[in-house]
Amino acid sequence: MYGGNMGNMMKQVQKMQKEMAKMQEEIQQKTLEATSGGGMVRVEVNGKKEVLSIVIDPEAVDRDDVEMLQDLIIAAVNEGLRMVDEMMAQEMKKITGGLSLPPGLF
Repeated sequence: MYGGNMGNMMKQVQKMQKEMAKMQEEIQQKTLEATSGGGMVRVEVNGKKEVLSIVIDPEAVDRDDVEMLQDLIIAAVNEGLRMVDEMMAQEMKKITGGLSLPPGLF
């Protein structure tokens, strides 16, 4: 009795692994845009969590307040990376049916 159920479960796990690998590959090809400071700093990241571009509105550049610009860049980059994580989590839910799987399982 257990053998058949275990075999079916292993097939389902293998199918999930293939779907997850495909999903990860697709996500790595996507790009997301995040902004901070009301659009003063715009960052584009890909699904690999690589920063592709940073665009800074000249109005955000103030020689007397470089720290503000640095903070805006950090905020935009972190938002972009958070967006990638969120996209990954949403795609994982589609594959796992909402099951909460331990990190590193796949």
